[in-house]
Amino acid sequence: MAKTALIVGGTGLVGGLLLRQLLQDSDYAGVIAIARRGVGFGDGKLTLALADASTLAAQAGQWRAETAFCCLGTTLAKAGGQAPFRAVDHDYIVDVARLAKANGATTFVIVSSLGADAGSTNFYLRVKGETERDVDALGFERLHILRPSLILGERADRRPAEALAQAAAPFLNAALIGPLRKYRAVRAEQVARAAAAFAKDPAPGVHIHESDELAGY
Repeated sequence: MAKTALIVGGTGLVGGLLLRQLLQDSDYAGVIAIARRGVGFGDGKLTLALADASTLAAQAGQWRAETAFCCLGTTLAKAGGQAPFRAVDHDYIVDVARLAKANGATTFVIVSSLGADAGSTNFYLRVKGETERDVDALGFERLHILRPSLILGERADRRPAEALAQAAAPFLNAALIGPLRKYRAVRAEQVARAAAAFAKDPAPGVHIHESDELAGY
């Protein structure tokens, strides 16, 4: 029987690609996208839920979905500091996961970051690790954590430092061999395809996927 998918972060680089894949996938009868603004197109299978942190819980009763995807993420610079960054990359994501589970989601797929570690001294990686830990604690039947390195693709918002890293990525990737392969940059399309594929894996438990695995999609 066709299922319903829930996605948050569907206006971002990876999330936008994943959203279009889900809408084209016959395994899903409907797709619910939680966003603060429109996604820029319409589709008969798409239900757009306009929400932010203050309205999330009030709308949650409408989210009946078996599979949930989270591609949400910001940067310290864009967020404007550590507290607002944590509010998005931890609090909001964990709230979405909790509400999705309460409304029937048994599978949760989250795009995190290479190096995520709740015990890290690096603030960014520590928050990512805490988010993984707290989503895991919710007890989904299946949790897939994607940990890409640098994600290659054209973003709507310009990030100068990231643009330089993307330009250097082909040369760096060639040098990253053996155990260093997990540090290779990966294309946004590969991350999106991997997320869609992992969601269909019936194996229970927590599964962590790093960049070198994502690059195979």
